[in-house]
Amino acid sequence: MMSLLTWLMILASGLMAGLYFAFSSFIMRALVSVDAGGGARAMIAINQVILKSPFLPVFFASTLLAAGLTVYAFTRLPDTASMTLIAAGVVYLAGMFAVTGLFNVPLNDLLNKAGPADEVVWSTYAARWTMWNHLRAAASFVSLVLYVSALTRLA
Repeated sequence: MMSLLTWLMILASGLMAGLYFAFSSFIMRALVSVDAGGGARAMIAINQVILKSPFLPVFFASTLLAAGLTVYAFTRLPDTASMTLIAAGVVYLAGMFAVTGLFNVPLNDLLNKAGPADEVVWSTYAARWTMWNHLRAAASFVSLVLYVSALTRLA
């Protein structure tokens, strides 16, 4: 069962890493390259659509699964696979989930309230949101590598 759950986290962290990587590597750059109002309007639309997409269930289910695997791994210490699962969970929960809730979502709310006409908010938003998104991408990728490492130790 632990192998299956770890595989699910490998898939989930890979999905998240890919999504965040896409935003960091070209989506935000494209949005910033158009006029501020157009980029802001597009980002506001993305933020509205993403809440009704498969992203949200994957985001929350993977967070719960990472937390569950982390708690379970604490009961199996000092096993090497457990230490790796704990590291993967901490990186995922702090770098993906907490960063999203503490930084990216409040920035999304700020942009939504300001609207696309506020160029100062958009330029500040784009720079800060992207910086935090880089961290989410890196954390998701690092957790993916750690979950793969834990899986090899579970076998």
